[in-house]
Amino acid sequence: MDTKLTLEQFGLHGRKADVYLAALELGGASVIDISRKANTKRTTVYDILLDLKNDGLISETMKGAKRLFIGEDPEKIKKDLEKKEALFSEILPQLKSIYNVKGMKPKIKFYEGKEGLIEAYDDALKYSGEVLAFGSEDVLNVLGQDWAEQYIKRRVKKNIRIRAILPETKQLTENIVARDQEHLRACKLIKKEKYPFSVEVDIYGHQKVALISCKEQMAVIIESAEINNTMKWIFEMCWDNLPEIKIK
Repeated sequence: MDTKLTLEQFGLHGRKADVYLAALELGGASVIDISRKANTKRTTVYDILLDLKNDGLISETMKGAKRLFIGEDPEKIKKDLEKKEALFSEILPQLKSIYNVKGMKPKIKFYEGKEGLIEAYDDALKYSGEVLAFGSEDVLNVLGQDWAEQYIKRRVKKNIRIRAILPETKQLTENIVARDQEHLRACKLIKKEKYPFSVEVDIYGHQKVALISCKEQMAVIIESAEINNTMKWIFEMCWDNLPEIKIK
């Protein structure tokens, strides 16, 4: 891996990478020594050193009357990057929730195969707030009970609640509905014989709707605030007209 090219990915473009690497290698050197090592004009090096100092990548000291510049320990840079990543991660859910909510054209992404199905399901875990779902037992048949258990654990860990309308089958009633409380889930049931839908519909975030056909091993995620809002109202209309599940 080219060190200079990698440093450019972190904002050290052009001569900045050369100057930082020269200062790092020399340990503590004057502008003239660094300019020779970096093969860059002294005046250019001085300006770059000041920029790097402001970025926390260079420090300076005095040795007698001589001004020396020192490249900061790369470990410090790593810690600074980790701190920035942690801070950004804190606000990422809010940013994703408001990302282009208004004035955008719908975006559509297609997913295929079991890996595609897993990727489509994982998308809902990137957002805070409640998930609304028209569910199907096909996911258990295709991706398996073990995958479902792990997925639910991840959702619960993120404190993402879900309300689901499911077909009333023995498999879903015994494996899913019976554990609603511990899984941060509320379910209502419909007669499978009367409404035999098999495509799962997940509504989440401010603009996401996922259509997941496990039988066909394909999924579509639509990113549209208008479609998201409409699907939410359709879900709520169905939810309000279904009876509560009686706990036996």
